[in-house]
Amino acid sequence: MVAPLLLRSLWSSTRKSPPPFAPSRFLSRAFAAAPVAAASAASPAASLDPSRLRNVAVIAHVDHGKTTLMDRLLRQCGADIPHERAMDSISLERERGITIASKVTSIAWKENELNMVDTPGHADFGGEVERVVGMVEGAILVVDAGEGPLAQTKFVLAKALKFGLRPILLLNKVDRPSVTEETCDEVESLVFDLFANLGATEEQLDFPVLYASAKEGWASSTFTKDPPADAKNMSQLLDTVVRHVPSPSASIDKPFQMLVSMMEKDFYLGRILTGRIYSGVVRVGDRVHGLRNKDSGAEKIEDGKVVKLMKKKGTNMVLIDCAGAGDIISVAGLSSPSIGHTVATVEVMSALPTIELDPPTISMTFGVNDSPLAGRDGTHLTGGRIGDRLMAEAETNLAINVLPGLSESFEVQGRGELQLGILIENMRREGFELSVSPPKVMYKTENGQKLEPVEEVTIEVNDEHVGLVMEALSHRRAEVTDMGPVSGTVGRTRLTLTCPSRGLVGYRSVFSSDTRGTGFMHRAFHAYEKFRGPLGNVRKGVLVSMGFGTITAHALMSLEARGTLFVYPGMESYDGMIVGEHSRDTDLDVNPVRSKELTNVRAASKDENVKLTPPRLMTLEEAIGYVASDELIEVTPKSIRLRKKYLDVNKRKTMSRRPKE
Repeated sequence: MVAPLLLRSLWSSTRKSPPPFAPSRFLSRAFAAAPVAAASAASPAASLDPSRLRNVAVIAHVDHGKTTLMDRLLRQCGADIPHERAMDSISLERERGITIASKVTSIAWKENELNMVDTPGHADFGGEVERVVGMVEGAILVVDAGEGPLAQTKFVLAKALKFGLRPILLLNKVDRPSVTEETCDEVESLVFDLFANLGATEEQLDFPVLYASAKEGWASSTFTKDPPADAKNMSQLLDTVVRHVPSPSASIDKPFQMLVSMMEKDFYLGRILTGRIYSGVVRVGDRVHGLRNKDSGAEKIEDGKVVKLMKKKGTNMVLIDCAGAGDIISVAGLSSPSIGHTVATVEVMSALPTIELDPPTISMTFGVNDSPLAGRDGTHLTGGRIGDRLMAEAETNLAINVLPGLSESFEVQGRGELQLGILIENMRREGFELSVSPPKVMYKTENGQKLEPVEEVTIEVNDEHVGLVMEALSHRRAEVTDMGPVSGTVGRTRLTLTCPSRGLVGYRSVFSSDTRGTGFMHRAFHAYEKFRGPLGNVRKGVLVSMGFGTITAHALMSLEARGTLFVYPGMESYDGMIVGEHSRDTDLDVNPVRSKELTNVRAASKDENVKLTPPRLMTLEEAIGYVASDELIEVTPKSIRLRKKYLDVNKRKTMSRRPKE
């Protein structure tokens, strides 16, 4: 009963009647934890001591166990976890089993406070890693003891070493039957070589090694598959963090300055800015202002005061009265500052240096949905609404750039198809309808030479599929750099290749079908290299509708022999919509809405007896990888359709005669 009463008294002091809306999850969590906050604020001197703090990021390749490890650490320190992968709070993260956004929490361990940052492992979300590694002094590098370091392990480790972090190596999943002590020694030496190749200092090369099973909830400093019952916990890992990671070197006597690394918007509190306090102490009610770096020097954005100070403890957001240098906190009260800006006391007029992010490698054009079926499913249809939503996304996600284009269209630049696919998926769930162009690679020109982004690809497949995979990648201008058997398994081969980003667009679904779902492929940005020339033949032609109306089984029955269908009877079709893949390399105009002519002669072969092969229904990521340069994806809350850019057949023929770029 404490939280509702406290909430009501707060409102009654500012309004005559309670609000007509429920306060946001942020506030309700904060007030639910208000007694905890009051207790923790009782000893401000202890809470402001930087030597008690340890700031650590958990970095790893996709599926090597970061988020599961965070669950076990939270549980070890007494947090109440509502479900598995508690740090994955976004619905898409829980559905897909991947981490999309970085998240901060803090746990208490033996008189110390550990600020832990969970980061994504996928290279498409590298911007999330880059903007948070500046907040921490140490990193737990999680590596699968069976797979060893992969492409994205190298990617995230390079970011951590560049910022001078001191890593701790955690070999996860050692409880698997195939993992032996020899395997772990081999993986450890591979990781050491990786550190050396990435230019690690002697201090960084002197990293401690721990063995763990995050799934079973234990970590050990020596190799074991079954530790004793009293050691089946994460104590050794937490002790290593306290011992190995240095405390923040920050002064609480200087004026308050904080660099904003994360931002979210709240219904009740407005803009909530999260970051690490660079120097000084901040208290609720302090006068502060926002600053940003310009070519001419620091520029003031906004004056204001600290309305709320919050800190994530476990899975709850807790209100605090004050915080000191080195701590990672959230501030409410300012409405203009964004990620990369500085929040400081009013006497400070210098902004902190901002984070440098890698450049985007692909771009897509988002525009208004102008198909004949537009406006049936969505509620946000206009170019203005789409533009506002994209600008809001670019403000909270620094790895995305949005540039206004022609006729209510916007060029969105990002790191990969998955990153932009997640953005499109979020928009369609919010009720947006839009048309999306295929991804285009962003080229560079240096010294008169055309350069393109090249990715490092790691592939592991059964031996019988190696030929198919290498043939497909040779059409996509890939070059093999290493090839050999996978240690510990029979009949598996590991390939390391470099391939242009444009060649990998749409390859993942082809790879899955070529390897019958038994292979795995990981990729990460490598460098900009010399343009490798045009791609080979990587896709067949398509079947294009030339009829408007409802698709019939009678029409599809005669089209099945022409190729693979993407539609089923009862779906709506229009001129220029793509209804299937042609079995040849040319496009074919077909009529999928043709109905059976009625006669007065009885026939046994009714439409109900028609048996069709199930269609190939594409996910959003598959559609992004599939469409060609003269095609678009029509995205609505209820459906994803492929279509030609020019719906009229005569206009298409005219445009096809024009020389390509």
